[in-house]
Amino acid sequence: MLTPPEIFKSLADETRVRATLLIADQGELCVCELMCALDDSQPKVSRHLAQLRSSGLLLDRRQGQWVYYRLNPNLPDWVTEILQVTLRANADWLHNNASRLQHMDGRPVRDTACC
Repeated sequence: MLTPPEIFKSLADETRVRATLLIADQGELCVCELMCALDDSQPKVSRHLAQLRSSGLLLDRRQGQWVYYRLNPNLPDWVTEILQVTLRANADWLHNNASRLQHMDGRPVRDTACC
């Protein structure tokens, strides 16, 4: 069972909280989409996603050589609620990330090859 200290430690980094909120908003994102949205390198994004996965916040799935991330559907309700409230209350803070994602050239379509 996830505890508040575990959740808040996992989200205590700007890259991790931005990635988590973008995933919460979009439902599922590929590493390449997060690289574009966060304007960060693949190693940095992947390292943060691995931490979020190991904490239990995210799950991943492989499709060919690509990895997609989504919120763990078994998160306690209080965690999902906190993420949704935070997402709604911080649209301005995420605006640049969401805009980069929306305007990403060659954005992958689910169930097809990414990037």
